[in-house]
Amino acid sequence: MAPCPSIPSTTRFPTLPRRVRGRRDRRRTPDLKRGSAHREPKQRFVLFCEGKKTEPAYFDAIKRCRTSTQIAVKIVEDVGVPKTIAERAIKEANANRRRRKRNSFEEDDEVWAVFDRDQHPHFKDAVQWCEDHGVGVARSDPCFELWLILHERDYDRDCNHWDVQEDFADLRPEYDRSGSKTPDCADMVRRVEEAEKRAEAQLRRREEERDPFGSLGSPYTTVFRLTRAIRDADERAKPSDERAKP
Repeated sequence: MAPCPSIPSTTRFPTLPRRVRGRRDRRRTPDLKRGSAHREPKQRFVLFCEGKKTEPAYFDAIKRCRTSTQIAVKIVEDVGVPKTIAERAIKEANANRRRRKRNSFEEDDEVWAVFDRDQHPHFKDAVQWCEDHGVGVARSDPCFELWLILHERDYDRDCNHWDVQEDFADLRPEYDRSGSKTPDCADMVRRVEEAEKRAEAQLRRREEERDPFGSLGSPYTTVFRLTRAIRDADERAKPSDERAKP
């Protein structure tokens, strides 16, 4: 075998321009600071809302109350009638399940439909469709303002949505049911746990009356299930030493 030719000591190898070397070095060196600063939330709540002002304003206030960056709340406003909301929410839930299959480490999003009974057709069908497809339902009969009243006091009389909105306007003068002014939701959410207890007791009364859909004119709301789910997820995401003691 022929010996390898020796390389003269005077041979000079070409060097890369300084700018090229810098780019190559930057590609090889991971940016640890950037990676540690950006953390994707572990759980997302996606809310499809009927209204475009009051409901989004309220849930935006709930969102600002989060203490953990691991919980995200996305609000999709002004979606339409309950049937349309159910269709959009089910589509999102199905897409989330497909993502979950591709990545077993990804947390399931919680998808919720937020709508009123009011005079909408297909109300019960929309509720059933959502429940059949794993979509949470935060429904109010007759309207969302009932849930807001429960932050201030009990409310349990036969009513329609005009009655409820008028009574809520008496409690919160800054509210305008025409939609031009929204209530001070940041103030109300401080009493969300009281509202949850009142709403849960109210729904229990409807179930005891065998009227869970309020068909006899008695009010009820299941929004408390949504706010409680967000608060519970926020609590679980905290470090153990920061969680509220029982």
